[in-house]
Amino acid sequence: MTAKEFERISKALGDPHRLKILQEIKKNKCMACACIREMIDLAQPSVSHHLKQLIDAGLVIPEKEGREMRYSIDDKVFTDYINYLSAFAQ
Repeated sequence: MTAKEFERISKALGDPHRLKILQEIKKNKCMACACIREMIDLAQPSVSHHLKQLIDAGLVIPEKEGREMRYSIDDKVFTDYINYLSAFAQ
């Protein structure tokens, strides 16, 4: 993981709405945008903005299913992020 990737992920994780979105996706394994919107009670444009930030950071994987987008967590990116961060604890 590069320092730039680490920075992008850290910024994405710095928002409480994005953390809530990640928690809901992780809990449900995969979620549609409409379900995310209902669970965190934000307007559709706000949910889309937060999802874009998470996708751009590599934390969430978008998958088109019919007319909807479904989102899942990229566990490898989280593992790489945690490993990069743990190097500071040593």
